[in-house]
Amino acid sequence: MQKRIKINSIEQPKAFKAMMALETYLAQATISKTLKDLIKIRASQINGCAYCIDMHTKEAIDNGERLQRIFLISAWREASKFFTEEEQTILTITEQITLIHQNGLSDEMYQNALRFFNEDQIAEIIIAIATINAWNRIAISTHEEIED
Repeated sequence: MQKRIKINSIEQPKAFKAMMALETYLAQATISKTLKDLIKIRASQINGCAYCIDMHTKEAIDNGERLQRIFLISAWREASKFFTEEEQTILTITEQITLIHQNGLSDEMYQNALRFFNEDQIAEIIIAIATINAWNRIAISTHEEIED
């Protein structure tokens, strides 16, 4: 793969700082680290972002996630016994928003989310999904390389 720019090291500090501000916001969000990890990994899988899959699976392990669950995220519907209803809701929302061009976030799924999350938490979830999708697009567009 041809080398490309490194956005964080060229003269685009305002854009990079804006993305990092979203990360700072999300670090303070009330949804659990487990849910944030599921969002980051699943969106990155859908988008085919190897760099982000690598980074966020390592973070999930550091946060105490079991390897078996990480291995099963891409097939969570067939392995639903490994994921709580709340987590399945997060995974579905992540898929619907990441694949927004298909149908978007359905009314049914939004109503289902209200069973587990308040409106502020749903806003956090939507921002988390939008943020990882932006990072995926940056990493893929710039050919970000996985480090050993």
